Amino acid sequence: MASKAPAASGNIRFLNPPAVDVNKKKYCRFKKMGIQYIDYKDATFLTKFVNEQGKLLPRRLTGTSLKFQRKVGQAVKRARHLALMPYVTDLLK
Repeated sequence: MASKAPAASGNIRFLNPPAVDVNKKKYCRFKKMGIQYIDYKDATFLTKFVNEQGKLLPRRLTGTSLKFQRKVGQAVKRARHLALMPYVTDLLK
C-alpha cells in the first residue's frame, strides 16, 4: 500500500500550534469568569492572546467577544509601551 501524504491524512503541523482547541465550542473567558478589568501589568496572562511572533490573535481563534478583544488589544499595547512585553520577537512562547 502506498502511504498517504501528510496533508491528505489531516496532519497539518504548525511551528507552534494555536493554544485554542478547535473541537470545543468557543466562549469568551472574560464573560464566563466575570472579569471586567484586564490588567496590562500581567504580561504572563496577556501572552495567551499573542502568537509566538508577538502579534495579537484574532477573535475567531480565541473566542473572545468584541468588547473584551478591544480591551485585550489596549492592554497589550500598554504592556508593550512599558516594555513588559516585546513588540516583535522570534519565539515568544
